[in-house]
Amino acid sequence: MIFETHAHYDDEAFDEDRKQLLNSFEAAEIGYVVNIGASLQSSKNSLTLAKEYPFIYAAIGVHPSETAELDEANFGWLREAVKEPKVVAIGEIGLDYYWDTPERTVQKLWFERQMELAKEVNLPAIIHSRDAAADTLDMIQSCNLKSVGGIIHCFSYAKEMAKAYLDMGFYLGIGGVLTFKNAKKLREVVEYAPMESIVLETDSPYLSPEPNRGKRNSSLNLRYVAEKIAEIKGLDYEEVLKITEQNAKNVYKIK
Repeated sequence: MIFETHAHYDDEAFDEDRKQLLNSFEAAEIGYVVNIGASLQSSKNSLTLAKEYPFIYAAIGVHPSETAELDEANFGWLREAVKEPKVVAIGEIGLDYYWDTPERTVQKLWFERQMELAKEVNLPAIIHSRDAAADTLDMIQSCNLKSVGGIIHCFSYAKEMAKAYLDMGFYLGIGGVLTFKNAKKLREVVEYAPMESIVLETDSPYLSPEPNRGKRNSSLNLRYVAEKIAEIKGLDYEEVLKITEQNAKNVYKIK
């Protein structure tokens, strides 16, 4: 079965055909989806989807670009919501210096608080890091986040940075970018990383792989990512699905 570790099916891009799309997954052998919170509202929406669909699980958290909305009151809501039975991770959380808003002190404050929450409730973290390689790694190390682990979502840094995360036991989230012609650095990372540290993701509705680049993404496109991993690793496609499914179950503690 295909395990989709990172999607946003609450996004408005799916408003017209969400139910039809999600109901098509079983026939496409997509057995598990983790819907990822990126704001307070999308975290609530993720919980709703997880309650409606047996194969959907929820991660709840606030993306760095949305951290200006956080205060002690709504952080208290997050602390309570993580107790819901189908919440399997805190995320996506981290640092984003590409958009660089809100100010970095605010991003860092709530990144640290959400990492502490992950440790408090013993759930893995889904890490978003864009143009913030050094600060993200420093904060993860300072917080000792390796005690709960997690996934470095949409991994986009060099092999040396991958080694730092792999040494701490984190998984690398690999998606559609791997299929792009200019993804030499990511192909090197996938070649280097042990198969037991890789999970499949789409970041739907974003980052569609070739041959659907530029179109709305969905978990139906994960086969292109898995095929590219199989090609790079010299493995059978079904073997890639089997290993990445088990990896995802391991990190999310799904039996």
